[in-house]
Amino acid sequence: MSVKTKEIRQPAKPKAFWKPLFLIEKISKEAVFDCRMCGQCILHSTGMTCPMRCPKNLRNGPCGGVLQNGNCEVLPDSPCIWTLAWKRSRKIPLWQDHMEHINPPVDWRLKDTGSYENLFSGRDKETPPAWASNGHASEK
Repeated sequence: MSVKTKEIRQPAKPKAFWKPLFLIEKISKEAVFDCRMCGQCILHSTGMTCPMRCPKNLRNGPCGGVLQNGNCEVLPDSPCIWTLAWKRSRKIPLWQDHMEHINPPVDWRLKDTGSYENLFSGRDKETPPAWASNGHASEK
């Protein structure tokens, strides 16, 4: 039995506006935040720390293997991304409470796409069929 997967809605043709915006987003976010361009940016929710830098790609907090000194169990010489995110989020009053929000899992179909285009087109809210059938976020 084969499983059909829903193809993500792609814009018919790249608009002249989105390509330059994507390049600006990519260059600036990679330089400033060490962004991994997941296409579903939640930097504001994580104290401007890209959660995709976590070696386990955790999107909603630390794994439980955080060392006593706050470092990562996978990369023991580096601080846990989520320890950094928590400390940094305390310094941003506007979005401080966003650390407590549960974020949906990463939709890997959006990897290496622009989060602004995905936000405005609604693609960042689309969910794979398996998520909806398992009681996760419903499709839009």
